[in-house]
Amino acid sequence: MTKKKTEINKKQSGWRGSEDFWLDAAYDMFVEYGVEAVKVMPLAKKLNISRTSFYWHFEDRDALLHALIKRWRDKNTGNLISQTKLHAETITEAILNLFDCWVNPELFDARMDFAIRNWAQQSTNLKNILEKTDQERIAAIRAMFARYDFNEEQADTRAHTVYYTQVGYIAMMVNEPMEHRLKRIPVYVENYAGSYPSETEISCFLLRHI
Repeated sequence: MTKKKTEINKKQSGWRGSEDFWLDAAYDMFVEYGVEAVKVMPLAKKLNISRTSFYWHFEDRDALLHALIKRWRDKNTGNLISQTKLHAETITEAILNLFDCWVNPELFDARMDFAIRNWAQQSTNLKNILEKTDQERIAAIRAMFARYDFNEEQADTRAHTVYYTQVGYIAMMVNEPMEHRLKRIPVYVENYAGSYPSETEISCFLLRHI
């Protein structure tokens, strides 16, 4: 059966999709066109599903938008914090664990972070959530440095530098070949940690991303 016929049959049979099905479509619209594009009718047309099917999964558009925010927090913030807590023998290895987020979109979705930051310019409530989220991420990175005997001021300054550098990459929508970025990683680590990662640490990191 062709994709077109499958979609027609789904619509005719009253197929309602699933919550994740609607949320995935909303995500695509959100990161591509911004929050104003995320509306029920365009989503229904995109999915070739009845508009009323949406309400089997979400109370209204606001509920869908809240689900998008939750997906962003669970993925980006959840994974970032988890990466800072991974076992590492050295601070350089710990930073490389964190850097997995910057090069693996399965761990950290930079496009969604960018879209959320744009949306926050229009929403006081989301801006407050974003500010709290940024502080949670910085706190996790600060705690990571503190575990390797950096004093409070050193850990705090390094955490802010690491995080704001990455936020700058996101805000500027930097698009560079991955090989170029990976080549800079050891020197970035040296700048943040004060020591260069070992060849073993670099090799392990690269094996995860090449």
